[in-house]
Amino acid sequence: MSLNTVKRYARTREPEALRRAPRYRPTLVDPYRDHLRERRAADPAVPVQQLFREIKELGYTGSLNLLYRYITQGRAEGERPVITPRRLARLLLTHPDRLRESDTQLLQELTAACPELAELARHVRSFAELLSPAEGNDAKLAAWITTLRAADLPHLHGFANGLELDRDAVNAALTLPHHNGRTEGVNTRTKRIMRQMHGRAGFDLLRHRILLQ
Repeated sequence: MSLNTVKRYARTREPEALRRAPRYRPTLVDPYRDHLRERRAADPAVPVQQLFREIKELGYTGSLNLLYRYITQGRAEGERPVITPRRLARLLLTHPDRLRESDTQLLQELTAACPELAELARHVRSFAELLSPAEGNDAKLAAWITTLRAADLPHLHGFANGLELDRDAVNAALTLPHHNGRTEGVNTRTKRIMRQMHGRAGFDLLRHRILLQ
């Protein structure tokens, strides 16, 4: 066992914190999950070959091995695939108009099941409204921070503290139309080109590639 693994276990306060939800990618079997669940509930001993033939008639185009792995992983039994923290964060941080209908419904179900999560979603949305620069957003930010500090959300308290460390710059970003996004984009593109050429060329070729792109 590596030293970092030992340290991770030593720092963990609760055993449950070490559990990691499995991360499954969407597969061709997903549209037929309800059919598989119903068939296996009615006949737990139904052969996989039989299920394969049934969903093939329904339009399934994947392989038998893919179906077998799907069932052995237990994905046919649950109501939905496991929701990872990363996916939940993406749902919270994505503009509601850009979410698929299924994601919108999933987010509503999750927030309805947890009062803390519902409160977190409200604070995230209200802060997102400030990201479109407009006059008066600095005052709205002050009100947002005051409301946030009264909530029992310690992680957002840390975020608010970070905003206060450079409040003048934050206020400028929320109220002024000027930004350095184009400059940062050029920096990112330059670094990408440098990584592609690492150890194989010098400054002259780098300059030439930047000028051509």
